Amino acid sequence: MMRKEKHYEFRKSMFTDKNVNRVYIYTTAPVKMITASFRIGKIEKAPPEVLWKRFGHVAGISEEEFFGYYRNTAVGYAIKIEDLQTFDEPIDPYSAYPNFTPPQSFQYIHSENAIQERLC
Repeated sequence: MMRKEKHYEFRKSMFTDKNVNRVYIYTTAPVKMITASFRIGKIEKAPPEVLWKRFGHVAGISEEEFFGYYRNTAVGYAIKIEDLQTFDEPIDPYSAYPNFTPPQSFQYIHSENAIQERLC
């Protein structure tokens, strides 16, 4: 995503909070920090085969990785990545939330949270 080859974020499920407009990206080990964010553009819902046909050329992952992720999944979501911002200084979520657990899919950050405040 950081190389700008990835124009869509793919998910098996979609968040239900309609007020979500920005995604913060947690980079796994060895970094273990929030390293970027993007504004949510259009969201497409379709079978994985259709999503790959439409967005595979800007997926930022291989076809094998894509279909491995969607294995046994009838419907998926493609979230358009807009206004990608990489942070010069990654944010340590563990300092803001002592009990932070890296999300497996997504996690809501509310405006009163320390991470959100640091980014404003």
